[in-house]
Amino acid sequence: MSSSVLQFEPELSQPLIQEVMSRSGQNLLACYQCRRCAAGCPVGDETGVTPDRLIRMIILGEREEALNNLLVWKCVACYTCGTRCPNNIQTARINETLKQISKEAHIEPLLPKVSAFHDVFLRLTSHFGRVNELVFIGLYEMRNAKRELKHGGGWKAVADEMKNHAKLGISMMKKKRMHFQLNRVKRLSEIKRLFKKAKDEAGG
Repeated sequence: MSSSVLQFEPELSQPLIQEVMSRSGQNLLACYQCRRCAAGCPVGDETGVTPDRLIRMIILGEREEALNNLLVWKCVACYTCGTRCPNNIQTARINETLKQISKEAHIEPLLPKVSAFHDVFLRLTSHFGRVNELVFIGLYEMRNAKRELKHGGGWKAVADEMKNHAKLGISMMKKKRMHFQLNRVKRLSEIKRLFKKAKDEAGG
């Protein structure tokens, strides 16, 4: 029975490795595939890709595979992988970096709703330093509705989605978890500087 042979091409792998390491702050070359991260990943079975496999993709220069897999979009940033890793590699930060690279390359996300959630969360955080639930859900629904109509989903799909979130909003109000006042954090300028620094380091 034949097995495929891994092809390592430094001229293809080095640019991807350096970009991901620089932007995520994680030393991927310290990974020796012990798979402790895989044993603790709560979404590894569901996505079919575990943190160790994702790192291996990047090291081998498999750019398309690294940017197009469910782990990048389904990672819940629980940091279990980094806690278990003997070299403290935080795959959640790698996934965040790959999301950004994917968006900059205008690659269609595997999970559009997760992408919309991610975009709106970062947008509100950069403007106010925190997320207001009412504003968040409004912007999130607008993005989803726009995409749904663009891809022929129809108004019924949009209305059903909004109805479900309205029920969630009412439930949150009953538990006093819905905030109507739009607050900003103190020292918002520091938050803006962090976002600017991240953008500058990403090259734009």
